[in-house]
Amino acid sequence: MPMVGLIFYFSKAPRFIPIPIIKAKLLALLLLSIILPILLFFLLKSTRRIKSIHLESTRERIIPLVIFTLILILIMKRVLPINELVEPHFFIVGILGSTLACLMLAILKFKASIHMIAVGGVLMFFIALGIHFNINIIGSIALLCIVAGAVATSRLHLKAHSSIELLIGFFIGVLPQLILLNYWL
Repeated sequence: MPMVGLIFYFSKAPRFIPIPIIKAKLLALLLLSIILPILLFFLLKSTRRIKSIHLESTRERIIPLVIFTLILILIMKRVLPINELVEPHFFIVGILGSTLACLMLAILKFKASIHMIAVGGVLMFFIALGIHFNINIIGSIALLCIVAGAVATSRLHLKAHSSIELLIGFFIGVLPQLILLNYWL
C-alpha cells in the first residue's frame, strides 16, 4: 500500500523532486514496507507465532499488525517527514490509522479484510491527489475500482471473508484518508 501510493504520487505530482531523492525514498520504502515485513514473517513463522501467511485467526493478526504499526511510525518520522513531502506523509498517517483500527478489531475478535483496507486507502489517496493537483486521473481511479472489485470477489470466492468483513475493511481503509484530507488538501 505505501509503495503503490508513493510511486503514484511521484509520477503525478506537478512539482520538481530531484531523481536521487525519489530513488532514495522509494528504496527506503521498499526496504521498510516490503522486504522487512517479509523477513519478519519468516521469523514469526519459524517461532510459531503465526501458522501461515493467510493470518486466518484474529489472534494471529495481532503481532504482525503491531509490527507494521511500528514500521509505519518509522516511515512517517524518518522516510516521509511532514516538512519534506506533505501529501505522502499524511497518506502514511492514514495507513497508520487504518492499521490501528484493524488492530483494535483483531483484539475484539473481528477479522476485517486487510486486502480491502489497502485497496480502499489507496483509492481514496488517488482521488484526493486528483482533486489536490487538479489533474485528470479518471483512468487510474477506474482501474483501481476494478481492482477493488476483483479483490473483493476473490476474497469471497476463497471464503476468506464474509461480505461484511470486506465492507468494513474497505471503509477502514477509506475513512482515515478521508479524515486527514482536512490537513493537506
